[in-house]
Amino acid sequence: MNQEHKKWIWISIGISTLFLLGLLYFTFDESTIVALKNLSPFILLLALTIHVIALVCWALRIKVMAYSLGYRVGLFHCINLVFANLFLAGITPSQAGGEPVRVHELYRANVKLGDATAIVIMERVLDGIIFGLGGAITLFLLGTAWKDVNLPPIVNTVIYITWIGVIIGVVLFAFSVRNPLILKRLMRVLTGFLTRKWEMARIERFMEKVDREVDNFHFSLGKFIGRGKLGLLLGLIFTGFFWFLEFLIASVLLIGLGQGPHFLESFVSQLIIAIIMMIPLTPGGAGVAEISISSIYGLFISTSVIGVFVLLWRIILYYFNIGIGLVSSLLIVKREVGSGEGDQQLHKEQ
Repeated sequence: MNQEHKKWIWISIGISTLFLLGLLYFTFDESTIVALKNLSPFILLLALTIHVIALVCWALRIKVMAYSLGYRVGLFHCINLVFANLFLAGITPSQAGGEPVRVHELYRANVKLGDATAIVIMERVLDGIIFGLGGAITLFLLGTAWKDVNLPPIVNTVIYITWIGVIIGVVLFAFSVRNPLILKRLMRVLTGFLTRKWEMARIERFMEKVDREVDNFHFSLGKFIGRGKLGLLLGLIFTGFFWFLEFLIASVLLIGLGQGPHFLESFVSQLIIAIIMMIPLTPGGAGVAEISISSIYGLFISTSVIGVFVLLWRIILYYFNIGIGLVSSLLIVKREVGSGEGDQQLHKEQ
């Protein structure tokens, strides 16, 4: 592990710990103690088990998508690359550090670089589709019950704007399948608006990068439309399982703290939080996650358990991820070092 990684680990964990301590300080009272006494270790084990099963679903998604393109990648290798991805995702803004790890590990499993990139890009697309469908279904099922929570108008507005934004993204994706040039023009217009105060040379470089990313996207899409349709379908199914299980963890913790499951409200809240966490604000979403989940869940669960609830949620979905991710990353580093030494030995023998 290099010094840069160590620095970001301490920054990410430090920010998260600071916010968690502040949250516990302002919400801890006698009711908190009662909730902790009633909290069963079985609930914590169940929540952690659900998280691990969700990660296996992620690994299965990668495996079936790779298989549909003609590659046989071992399940253990997929699980290890998912775990290693969690480590960098936990110490980089917007969890963006995980993508290069997944591409690299697929490449090491003899998947061509272009195909590995296609798999990782399509993972994000499938996430977007599930977010759009999940948001629509949850809001429909929730119906008037969401209004009974007495949310401030601004929160309701954010909920619907978030969902509509995801839907628009999915629709644009579907539209761009048949009209790649129109997508390029749209991205250029949007980029031009956002970069109108930049220097011309910088704008041109950025435009070239946007065009390149659009080309990569269509290259990836073409791979799956041509020979990986089954992989996309199975990948979508495993993506749905993954996010369903991840969102279920919060309800399990709420049951353990005596707050009831709040399934529908929780699923909508988790959808919003997941999207917020993708915005590159802090390493691993540290601070942002704590503020987001405490603000949203504080609207329909007791203030006394907010701090403990957020702490347990972050232990399972953040600190645990960094722990297993670090172990997997070290295994990869050990393998790479061993591979390098083996290549050097072979070169000497020749």
